[in-house]
Amino acid sequence: MAALVLGILCFLPAVGLILGVIALVQIKRRGERGRGLAVGGIVMSSLGVVLLAIGLLGGGAYDAWEGFKEGVREAGGSGAPFSVKKGECFNAQDGSLEGMAYDVDKVPCSGEHQAEVFAGVLLPDGRFPGDDAVAEKADDRCYALLYTYAMDSWAIPDDVDVYYFTPTRESWALGDREITCMFGNTDAKGTLTGSLRRDASSLTADQLAYLRADAVLYGALNTAPDTENLEDDLKGDKEWAARVATALKDQTGRLRAHTWQDGAERPVSGQADALDRAREEWRKAAQAADVDAFHLHYERGSALLEGRAAVTARKALGLATTPPSPGAEADGDGAEGTGDGKQV
Repeated sequence: MAALVLGILCFLPAVGLILGVIALVQIKRRGERGRGLAVGGIVMSSLGVVLLAIGLLGGGAYDAWEGFKEGVREAGGSGAPFSVKKGECFNAQDGSLEGMAYDVDKVPCSGEHQAEVFAGVLLPDGRFPGDDAVAEKADDRCYALLYTYAMDSWAIPDDVDVYYFTPTRESWALGDREITCMFGNTDAKGTLTGSLRRDASSLTADQLAYLRADAVLYGALNTAPDTENLEDDLKGDKEWAARVATALKDQTGRLRAHTWQDGAERPVSGQADALDRAREEWRKAAQAADVDAFHLHYERGSALLEGRAAVTARKALGLATTPPSPGAEADGDGAEGTGDGKQV
């Protein structure tokens, strides 16, 4: 009877199973009644043992799954313990911004740090698009958003590169859809010092007006044909020059329409005059009869864009005064360029 009770109530089912077997042996030896109860106890106790095993294994599997999910979220980014937001700076725990990242240490942007987050992008729901597709999307969107955070391209050091956290196939299954865009050193183990943020939250009204006018020009400059030599696509280059000339007209109009403070009126006016001369050269380049004529006016017009007048105006406004080096990562203020960002 004890075996049946223990089996039914699942109290120590293994004990109930043992008692049931002992009872059967005793019944057989002594010729006593109660065989049915003993068998019932064995059955119920056996069932209890099975249920207990399932419960223990199920609990272990649950714990293992929870641990797996936590690990994936740490690697994936969205909602993870190391998740970082726009404007925050951090160091990678393994000392490098390349490869898998499982944790980061947030630090003040004023001091040395490995990365500064400048944007976040949410991908649409659906099936995981694949690592290559996610990386391509990250490359496009991060470069497009770069200059909304760092509007002054002259203030971006030449040794700064773009990196990003992206969802993995595992983290995607758990709801991770976020791409995190960040600045880092061109040396994956190098550091940055100070924030690169130059947007409406950190600029004066005059600085913002100047950089927004600059963005019109640099946006046009960034539409140049993707060719090695002028001879490869003269028609495309002339169309590009026409776009630049139009952008210069828009830019100088914006500069002259704004009321400048603190002695910046004359320097900015001087820059507008230089841009007028540049516009005439770009207009001639757009009408050039051959490659030599195009090249002549293109060089003259380009020299006037970031010359002494631009440096003087920027100095008066408290902006960076060193033009980006040719081929530097920053293509220009507000330009929605693309590059070879580094996936983390």
